[in-house]
Amino acid sequence: MSIDADIYKRVVAAKMYIDDNLHEPIKLEQVSQQACFSPFHFHKLFTRIYKKTPHEYLTQVRIEAAKKMLGQQGASVSQVCMNVGFESLGSFSTMFKKKNGVSPQVYRNSALERRKAADEQPEIFIPHCVLSRYEGTE
Repeated sequence: MSIDADIYKRVVAAKMYIDDNLHEPIKLEQVSQQACFSPFHFHKLFTRIYKKTPHEYLTQVRIEAAKKMLGQQGASVSQVCMNVGFESLGSFSTMFKKKNGVSPQVYRNSALERRKAADEQPEIFIPHCVLSRYEGTE
């Protein structure tokens, strides 16, 4: 059974609302209102289209945003947690480790080490096939 283009657009608009507001507390009722559906109907449609629940999607985009922030100098793990919309450091750390296999601090340390290595020796991050193509062209 296919989904009507108008319905699909409304669900996509609600997904974009999640993307734009991931740092805020988001309730299913708010998101479903963006698509002009009841929470139950929206949940069912969203899950059918994206193959994950709205909550699973929100968690995914928050974790991805956190990974980007953790890979940069500056904000502490606590600040990253709050900036991506988690309400507590404990829930953030637990979910982050569940999704990535390491704690946010371990991820941050590893990302910063990779960035430092890339700055010091960029050639080790370039695939050999690319380097060999350009050897001797200078």
